[in-house]
Amino acid sequence: MNALSTRINNLAESATIKMAKLGRELAAKGVDVISLSFGEPDFHTPEYIKDAAKTAMDKNFTYYTPVAGYPDLRKAITLKLKNENGLDYDASQIVVSTGAKQAIANAVLCLVNPGDEVIIPTPYWVSYSEVVKLAEGTSVFINASVEQDFKITPEQLEAAITPKSKLFMFSSPCNPTGSVYTRAELEGLAKVFERHPQIYILSDEIYEHINFVDKHESIAQFDSIKDRVIIINGFSKAFAMTGWRIGYTASNKEIAAACDKMQGQVTSGTCSITQKAGVAALEGGLESVHAMREQFRKRRDLVYGLLKEIDGVKVNLPDGAFYFFPDVTSFFGKSYNGRTIKDADELSLYLLEEGNVATVGGDSFGDTKSIRLSYAAAEDVLVEAIKRIKEALGKLK
Repeated sequence: MNALSTRINNLAESATIKMAKLGRELAAKGVDVISLSFGEPDFHTPEYIKDAAKTAMDKNFTYYTPVAGYPDLRKAITLKLKNENGLDYDASQIVVSTGAKQAIANAVLCLVNPGDEVIIPTPYWVSYSEVVKLAEGTSVFINASVEQDFKITPEQLEAAITPKSKLFMFSSPCNPTGSVYTRAELEGLAKVFERHPQIYILSDEIYEHINFVDKHESIAQFDSIKDRVIIINGFSKAFAMTGWRIGYTASNKEIAAACDKMQGQVTSGTCSITQKAGVAALEGGLESVHAMREQFRKRRDLVYGLLKEIDGVKVNLPDGAFYFFPDVTSFFGKSYNGRTIKDADELSLYLLEEGNVATVGGDSFGDTKSIRLSYAAAEDVLVEAIKRIKEALGKLK
């Protein structure tokens, strides 16, 4: 008898976590594996943020916190949104969560009813469609190809909308493609949403500061739809705080109260020490953030040049985040040592086992043509990783 619920049986394992696990298992056997599978900066958390955490412990900030976050952190987030993004929010509209992933889950579970349609441009971050499953909604995908820099058009959006459409989910800068929507492109999408007032917009902006083209543009800047936008953001990427687990939503007060209520029954408040570190991060300026971004820019340019040299790999130049999402369809149907590559997931597994480089197949991102690789690693590591990938792909005939 199967004791597990249909809910968990229908849920897919996170592809990024799965590939990282496989890579660790191979490394445990003594294999020299380079992991480009995780979306994690290889930089250390800045010292001033760690010092704030130590001070918080010394001052005994070790008790339960308000579910939605400490007042000083929520206030600091509103000042960040005002000063960096030109957006006006009250502290009552901010809910701090245990990472941006929980913030996304809160918002989706608070908005989506069984049968509601959630529009998601592909490629998309692996957990979007799985969270929609948990809410018993239906994911409606809009395909954006590498030829259009993985960004959808207003016409594509309009065509995907039905009377059942409830939510639109996207990220900019995008995981897994690194694509960044311009203000004009976001305005085009906003005009479509103006005609469909039943649709809410979840805007995942966690890679906001890893942007190589211009200042970050949020779809919440358009007053006509701002009240329906739920901004998702956090500290993990900009401040190299992945293990601290802290993210947040900014939304209208009704949705914020709902997320507070939801979180109160699941995890309650985020770690007290992490929150105090978060205040320091926001109040400490962006000097370390900008320095890290410039390193990512150098790595992007390096990897782009190396990938362009590999026959059969089709790649664009991403404007943000720290990923490449190359089209690898030219290798499908090719074989080596009795093994035939049938899809992107199989190619990713082949690169791990033959080239000892961990990447992630595109299927779980909603794109069967591509693989994702992160360039959040040192330059010498990246050079070696792309060399291994090139050699492994060269064996396929």
